[in-house]
Amino acid sequence: MELVAICDLDEASARERAEEYGITPYFDMGEMIESEDLDWVHVCTPVQTHRDLSIQAIEAGINVQIEKPATVTEAEFREIREAAEDHGVSVSVVRNHLFDIAGRTAAAKIDSGDIGRLRGVDVIATGKTEPDQRNRGDWAFELPGGEFEEGIPHQMYLALELGGFPRSVDDVHATTALAGQYDQGFTYDGFGLQWVTDRDVLCSVKLMAGGVPQRLLLVHGERESLAVDLLSQTTTVLDRDYGASPVARALSNVDHVLGRVGGTLSHLKGMVERKFGDDDWETEKKWNPHYYQFDREAKAILTGEDPPVSLEEVTWTIRLMELIRETADTADERRMGGDAPNVGEAVTDGSGSRQPDYRDG
Repeated sequence: MELVAICDLDEASARERAEEYGITPYFDMGEMIESEDLDWVHVCTPVQTHRDLSIQAIEAGINVQIEKPATVTEAEFREIREAAEDHGVSVSVVRNHLFDIAGRTAAAKIDSGDIGRLRGVDVIATGKTEPDQRNRGDWAFELPGGEFEEGIPHQMYLALELGGFPRSVDDVHATTALAGQYDQGFTYDGFGLQWVTDRDVLCSVKLMAGGVPQRLLLVHGERESLAVDLLSQTTTVLDRDYGASPVARALSNVDHVLGRVGGTLSHLKGMVERKFGDDDWETEKKWNPHYYQFDREAKAILTGEDPPVSLEEVTWTIRLMELIRETADTADERRMGGDAPNVGEAVTDGSGSRQPDYRDG
């Protein structure tokens, strides 16, 4: 791969980056496409611009990689996919958490059959970014979940890629929450999703803004389970009946400690290799998930093979995000007094059971 150009509406930013990397700055994408012989364009702009910029590159016969979220709606991404098919180029979306050490380890365990038949995948993430934080710009505030929504594809695609896709969108159960108070009118800052795949794998995703940060991936197999800490990038293999006796329960702690220690040592090795070893691409792609994905995608473009990210998964991620928005809108209407029960009454969770309403504490 050879980096040759950068395009940004902010001319000062484009010039600064171009000087840093010894490449050509552009301030209009059409001009860049006409002036350069490009094989690949990475679209790293606000999500509201992804559709138009991607299609502009695709219609020029250029392969495209898009930052997440891929698009705001499934309909927009469908237009991108159709354009890519019409022009014979590839489209991919950034999925870096899938290619970090922990993600690759979990995928390899599942694919090899080491854990036995896959039964379930759970992703839990707390302490996520609050909706009104300005990490990337005010464009994120146009999303119903604000900055919180901008980051949720990461956990979604882990569950979809490792566990599988829902049988249908009607089989997905969604619940949303709005725990914080925000001036921008966001409709949710937490959600839970649950679905079952065609192979009867039960999957769930639970995300909450604020609180103590946790990033957990739990993979359940018939022979083994995996407990993955996505923050520390450590994986623990659980392969005993830990409830069989007091000794077995103690071994649960031992196995977790060994998993954490092994992961920590692996990370130390990576830090040493990157700091004191050869500053080469092979070392970088081993430890940097973005580089790992770039490497695989570049090879796929050269060979004509499919890129490593499934476009069906990307479509499902957007579809599930739209479902979360719809669920949050319904809950918001109820909170605003439309058909909301009075305080002290009960609300149904959709299954017929009645739950207490704690809106006013």
